[in-house]
Amino acid sequence: MTLLAAASDEVAVAFLELGAVILGLALVARLSTRLGISPIPAYLVAGLAFGEGGVARIEVTEDFVELGSEIGVILLLLTLGLEYSAEELRGGLRRGVPAGALDFGVNFVPGVVAAFILGWDGKSALLLGGVTYISSSGVISKLLSDLQRLGNRETPTILSILVIEDLVMALYLPLIGVILAGSDLPEGVIAVAAAVAVVALILTAALRYGNVLSRALFSRSDEVVLLSLLGVTLVVAGLAQQVQVSAAVGAFLVGIAVSGPLQERAAALIGPLRDLFAATFFLFFSFQIDPRDLLPVAGATAALALVTGSTKLLTGWWGARRAGIGTPGRIRAGTALVARGEFSIVIAGLGGAAGVDAALAPLAAAYVLLMAVAGPVLTRYADLIGRSRTA
Repeated sequence: MTLLAAASDEVAVAFLELGAVILGLALVARLSTRLGISPIPAYLVAGLAFGEGGVARIEVTEDFVELGSEIGVILLLLTLGLEYSAEELRGGLRRGVPAGALDFGVNFVPGVVAAFILGWDGKSALLLGGVTYISSSGVISKLLSDLQRLGNRETPTILSILVIEDLVMALYLPLIGVILAGSDLPEGVIAVAAAVAVVALILTAALRYGNVLSRALFSRSDEVVLLSLLGVTLVVAGLAQQVQVSAAVGAFLVGIAVSGPLQERAAALIGPLRDLFAATFFLFFSFQIDPRDLLPVAGATAALALVTGSTKLLTGWWGARRAGIGTPGRIRAGTALVARGEFSIVIAGLGGAAGVDAALAPLAAAYVLLMAVAGPVLTRYADLIGRSRTA
């Protein structure tokens, strides 16, 4: 009886934790809706206030935080993939390579340079370069959906850049893992080759056999469609993660593979789950940041944010200009790319686990928090900026 009572108490605490978090998210979302802004920055600020070192800490189990966050990212990227067909992905990759190359050059290099200025070693410099390079697909996809801009002319340009970034991460993460582990050259080559092979396999399957997958998953029952799609997505994401390829890349490509009548139904079914888990991802991300660790790196963070915010604006502007999009669309594309998020934190976590410079983790956390707040705010008011510039 004592064991049963203890188990019952643990279940009760878990329900209380989950209920308190969801009610808090509902209040934050309601307030954001009334103010006419995206709830993403509000989720992040709420997590900072009630997480590590906040004004009133909410106790939540670590497993709950980690699993909820991972599922949130996977569903965000799955939903993003559902918005576009395999043909649109092919066209986006062809059009986006020049902008993707510019994106890497002007956003990776500032992080590397900043690390050397701070006196860090080469490994830390490669990590900080990754932190400043990669935009947050999760934040941006949620933002475009909230602002109803998925159908805008500049959105394919934004998405093609994000796809290229995610594919670059599929190579960068295993490579940086090998460097941090100090593995020899043969092991490093094998790890990178495995990552390339898995990405190529998933991408080929998505482009060539997406119609087969769609027919297999199709059913008149919404329940069957939802369970089948979620099952396939989690299996592919798990397999991708096993070989050091981002689970988010796998989820995105599953969404791309779904086509035809199933595509629209799947997006409608996944939407509510995406909103729930995406909200928990943004909240729990900032839950793990202690505000006291942010102050010593505030100056470096602000300078880095100013430089790389400007270079992301340049990337989006140039990419949209090449696509023949006018000034307002160029500004919307540039501001949308400013936000950083989940990948940057993963990269900083790799550095922390490997024992690189101790200042990397708080600087990365402060940088991502600033950019994840600044990006949605700038994107929300991009049209006002564009009209002012045109006038």
